[in-house]
Amino acid sequence: MQSNLRVIFIGDIVGKGGRKIVKELVPSLKSRYELDLVIANGENAANGKGLTPKIARELFNSGIDVMTSGNHIWNKPDIFDYLDETKILIRPNNYPNGVPGRGFTTIEIDDYGKVGILNTQGRVFMQSIDCPFRRTEEDLNALKECKAIIIDFHGEATSEKKAFARYFSGKVSAVLGTHTHVQTTDSAILNGTAYISDVGMTGAFDSIIGVKYETVIDRFLRAMPTRFEVADGDLRMDFVMLDVMDGKAEKITVFEYDLMGNKVVEIEKGIANDNS
Repeated sequence: MQSNLRVIFIGDIVGKGGRKIVKELVPSLKSRYELDLVIANGENAANGKGLTPKIARELFNSGIDVMTSGNHIWNKPDIFDYLDETKILIRPNNYPNGVPGRGFTTIEIDDYGKVGILNTQGRVFMQSIDCPFRRTEEDLNALKECKAIIIDFHGEATSEKKAFARYFSGKVSAVLGTHTHVQTTDSAILNGTAYISDVGMTGAFDSIIGVKYETVIDRFLRAMPTRFEVADGDLRMDFVMLDVMDGKAEKITVFEYDLMGNKVVEIEKGIANDNS
């Protein structure tokens, strides 16, 4: 069996535009980079907030193998039963027991073996739920047979994400931040664990984190509720590519592509940059 694994993780997919660029680019990226696995955060794919079973299936048909989510997964109630039915859409693991869905899953990769994907959510500036550190430590016991483990940390605070990555460095293959929709440049390899504070966003970049900027500016100016509308200009896809050898990350490459398939950003960090 092969000992190397190549994965891409796609940043938060926002609305119809985000779905469009995923559909356009993922099949060609799979071929170009000889990918073994495609993961994406899909919690904002339905009109910018939430996810429906129909849209989840659309994204899986576009070439995504597993989807993670976050606090907005609960915005469309018809996703609740689907979360219980499917194994390839997960929600943060640290919600209380009894909520729909699961916080981690596994997928079998031909010629490689079992890969674990875990989703957790931060508590700083967000809803107060169970401890992401302790819950993840418990859940990793169920993933001991996995040859690689990739974690989506969905949170606001960079400090919390970095602390989490340091705590689990050397124990998992990657800790990848989502939620803030702005791609960061702090990617690193920490004792065999790939890290980035935020993978970024997939959707309209002529916007404020995917939303038409006029409505956001109006809220800041008047401090009054406004109806946010998903933007549709300048579609781009932010993602990271992981090269994993025997469960340890050897390289993380940060990408941004436009709708035409042109690279806007490419930043590579490997084991030579390991600041563990």
